[in-house]
Amino acid sequence: MSGMIDKAGLQVAPPLVRFVEAQALPGTGLEAPAFWSGLAAIYARFAPRNAELLAKRDALQVRIDTWHEARRGQAIDAEAYQAFLREIGYLAAEPAPFAVNPTKVDDEVARLAGPQLVVPALNARFVLNAANARWGSLYDALYGTDAIPGEAEGRGYDPVRGAAVIAWAKVFLDRTLPLMQVSWSKVVKVALTAPGATDEGDTRLLLHVVGQERPVRLADPSAFVGFRGDIHNPTAILLTHHGLHIELKLDRGHSIGKDDPMGLADVVLESALSTIIDLEDSIAAVDADDKVAAYANWLGLMKGDLDAHVEKAGKTFVRALEPDRDFTDPMGETLTLPGRALLFIRNVGHLMTTPAVRLANGEEAPEGILDGVMTSLIAMHDLKRQGRFVNSRAGSIYIVKPKMHGPDEAALTNDLCDAIEDLLGLERHTIKIGLMDEERRTSANLAACIAALKDRIVFINTGFLDRTGDEIHTSMRAGAMVPKAQMKASAWIAAYEDRNVQIALKAGFSGKAQIGKGMWAAPDRMADMLDQKIGHPRTGANTAWVPSPTAATLHATHYHSVDVFARQAERMAEPVTGLGPLLTIPLAEGRNWTEEEVTQELDNNAQGLLGYVVRWIDQGVGCSKVPDIHDVGLMEDRATLRISSQHMANWLLHGVCTADQVWASLRRMAAKVDAQNAGDPLYRPMAGQEANSLAFQAATALVFEGSAQPNGYTEPLLHRFRALAKGVE
Repeated sequence: MSGMIDKAGLQVAPPLVRFVEAQALPGTGLEAPAFWSGLAAIYARFAPRNAELLAKRDALQVRIDTWHEARRGQAIDAEAYQAFLREIGYLAAEPAPFAVNPTKVDDEVARLAGPQLVVPALNARFVLNAANARWGSLYDALYGTDAIPGEAEGRGYDPVRGAAVIAWAKVFLDRTLPLMQVSWSKVVKVALTAPGATDEGDTRLLLHVVGQERPVRLADPSAFVGFRGDIHNPTAILLTHHGLHIELKLDRGHSIGKDDPMGLADVVLESALSTIIDLEDSIAAVDADDKVAAYANWLGLMKGDLDAHVEKAGKTFVRALEPDRDFTDPMGETLTLPGRALLFIRNVGHLMTTPAVRLANGEEAPEGILDGVMTSLIAMHDLKRQGRFVNSRAGSIYIVKPKMHGPDEAALTNDLCDAIEDLLGLERHTIKIGLMDEERRTSANLAACIAALKDRIVFINTGFLDRTGDEIHTSMRAGAMVPKAQMKASAWIAAYEDRNVQIALKAGFSGKAQIGKGMWAAPDRMADMLDQKIGHPRTGANTAWVPSPTAATLHATHYHSVDVFARQAERMAEPVTGLGPLLTIPLAEGRNWTEEEVTQELDNNAQGLLGYVVRWIDQGVGCSKVPDIHDVGLMEDRATLRISSQHMANWLLHGVCTADQVWASLRRMAAKVDAQNAGDPLYRPMAGQEANSLAFQAATALVFEGSAQPNGYTEPLLHRFRALAKGVE
């Protein structure tokens, strides 16, 4: 604790003190002594309760482990199993019928459907790209990916590929914004009528087509909502469909527009309606310096002054936040649309503590409490409209809270938000909560969890990887699990995805809050994403996660294909899927694997484990595109790590594999990961250096100590080894 600064009985790391007092507090109206004493009071009130709930997790896990061990080798009696879970308090009573009632919710959350980005808070360039992903070029997204077959030839513009892109985009326009009995590909001129020139009294969009004297109109004229430029020479046309905007850029002097019949230079889609700035699974933050760097980027977003120097093609430029976008509406008035995604901030869960603050008893303080206070304090700059831009036009703070286990932990978060609002002088329920439905006890008690947050909840989603990790850990001693690739075909996963939507709709989410689905993990496989991810809006989810701005633009096309709110109305009549399928443990009953099958499964897990851990420990990279065992780049974060390590620990525990086989696989895959990273000058090889590689040691600990880790989480071990790598206490 040497070097710490006493603040109202808390011992606070100097970098955090300096950040709070010099950067975060000024302009909020809150003085430093009041802030620190308020933080100390919050810790005195909530740290013991936080600890009690973590102890309850451990106690429940011991009871569940004991129950399974007493029935080793026996088939699980589903009825007896549910009765047992109710008896020990794992399953809570279902709440009486209720409806969520969040107020001051922005349209991007409540009344629109579109993609959502998640981005690590520590990388300012990535953060800015994600915040600016509200609008994206459809032409660029198609041209530079495998979304359409083939690839560009040569270094410059390939007109053949360009023609394929333009054809795809015009088919999209035909499907989304059809004209009266003609295709967009036939349009040769875009014209606007002046207000008052027609009986309607407002500006109308007229489209001249080949072979017709009279212009045609949109099948739905109300889809035209604005334009840029002079009414006699518009440079852009603004259209809307399913609440999302589409901008047609017109420029006959442009390299693309000059060869297009209508002068269409680009089709720009409203893409990422919201973005989650992540303090949790996608970053490696293990000390006060890391936390302050992440908080500083959040502050830059709330003030609107965050920038980053970017080097591209030998040139350096400064990237900053995009301004809002102005158009002229049909009545001749200015129409202003947001230039940036609505920003959420994901805090850490209840488990971890931080060395940035120590309590009066000398223990590290719960990190999630610090995140809640700090991110809300910083967001006050937005609420007070002191920044360059506005994030929440409705006047709310949006916090995503992950890894909660059951309604008691959701209630803790709700009460903590009350206390933070009181400290900061905010109206009750200014802080909105996004609930991550990624732990088994939350899934099984989802209605009760939502009820505990009903006046501030604005978001739930599903996360297959973390949810699978908890599925394995909770039932670790029930038996050997099916191979990882077979998990998605398990009964519990279908029930999990269905119940998430069904319960949210029963609780009144439609038109009030987001129902979300998980990440597309392969950023280079956009054709597959276009083919498969339309399944998310078809479930009635009004958002789903994407790994990049390009993916957001392509995924946005799905929300034009599917009327999500109509789909929600259809699904409201469905009964909620029962607990039986959800609680069906994915055991590989009676299965005997060959040695080759075991080796393949171990290698797959070990390669993913090492490929991610080596960047986390040695370089502090919490999320990146990591090649899988087949050299396909996948966006990896701690959730993928959790499932791989828990699966290996489970097979080891039940004798599917031996310790020697696991060691052999880890060593074999260390060499493969080394080869995959051979071009990285910062990379530290593991093969042959296992005894000296902290990354390799961390990976082995995650497997061999996996069954003993709290809820199978990877954070405690990752933080310990990363701190060693950084040389911090």
